[in-house]
Amino acid sequence: MIDSIAQNNRPYLIGIAGGSGSGKTYFARELAEYLGDEYCELIFQDNFYIDQSSRFDYDGGAVNFDHPESIDFDLLCEKLQELKNGQGTNLPCYDFVTHTRTSQTVHAKPKRIILIDGILIFHPPALRDLIDHRVFFDTPETIRYSRRLERDVKQRGRDADGVNQQFYKQVKPMHDQFVEPTKKYAHKIINEMSDYNEVLNKYKKKFDQVFQQQN
Repeated sequence: MIDSIAQNNRPYLIGIAGGSGSGKTYFARELAEYLGDEYCELIFQDNFYIDQSSRFDYDGGAVNFDHPESIDFDLLCEKLQELKNGQGTNLPCYDFVTHTRTSQTVHAKPKRIILIDGILIFHPPALRDLIDHRVFFDTPETIRYSRRLERDVKQRGRDADGVNQQFYKQVKPMHDQFVEPTKKYAHKIINEMSDYNEVLNKYKKKFDQVFQQQN
């Protein structure tokens, strides 16, 4: 990984995947914060949800937000390719309260490191091929559920019963069918929570070596 970043002037794309509540987003945010705005751009799969406002019936209902068809992967690939080509681009925004894609956008720049966070980012071959280095968080289901419950109730204003229904009717089956199998494409699998800080520090040191070589 170090040689690939050091020898290539194009942005280097690192994908961080795993089940919902696996710890991948905390890892991505901490790594992005460590690298800083000068070197790193952080992008979320969640920004690329297809507008579901016309189909949404109730919390935990018919709309399956964990199926690959709920994500606009073509648009995500297009935006990532622009960044890898050295071009800035505008990313969509999704409102989890109204289940709509808003009129607002977020501008992303082609920085040295592009982090992409998402449960399904290793599923589509076209997207997977754009990612230079793939990290997968293989976290126990009980931990993933408790984290998702807390996040969705506190941050997204959802009902606990709706979160529970959604997890066992949609999130778990989709994880088993689409998310879990993609760990075979990962260059690094994090499967013990005790490894979290150790692995994060290793990645920090790798990037330190890259940027020290270039300065």
